[in-house]
Amino acid sequence: MNREQAYALMLDHTPSESLRRHMLNVEAAMRAYARHWAGLGEAADEETYAVAGLLHDFDYELHPDEHPAWGVAYLRGHTDTAPEVLDAIMGHAAFTGTPRTTRLSQTLFAVDELTGLVQAAALVRPDKDVRQVELSSLKKRFRNRAFAAGVNRDEVEQGARELGVDLDTHMTTVLRAMQDMTPDA
Repeated sequence: MNREQAYALMLDHTPSESLRRHMLNVEAAMRAYARHWAGLGEAADEETYAVAGLLHDFDYELHPDEHPAWGVAYLRGHTDTAPEVLDAIMGHAAFTGTPRTTRLSQTLFAVDELTGLVQAAALVRPDKDVRQVELSSLKKRFRNRAFAAGVNRDEVEQGARELGVDLDTHMTTVLRAMQDMTPDA
């Protein structure tokens, strides 16, 4: 499956603009990390990372009680989605118990919750512009557990540890990826 196919599938199965935006944010963060890993000499195909980001929650609105198992079963039966993408999608939801043994699955888990915090930090700004969010503000909001209370800070920290990066570096990578997105992505 390529990015265009994944994007069309995401649109077909996701009515909510906010969830669509979340998956686009995760895609941007996944692409940034794919480039990072490739720069370190690791095998990290940017298109594969993008597809995982776009599809990780595509089933959430229509099948919340079966997410992500429903989505993975659908992808397995109706598309040619790579097995490592399916594994990453299962692993991004900690409650599935799916071990994150690949860089792809670790990255998806690590960026998922953090993109929500970055988006929330942008939405409380008067201009609602993620490009104006600063790392210092994001760190302050991260420490305030009442802010964007649905963001699991423990999973954000766990994700950074699994990637082997410090939390500031992780926040910077995700924040910059979201700031570099084109408005019509």
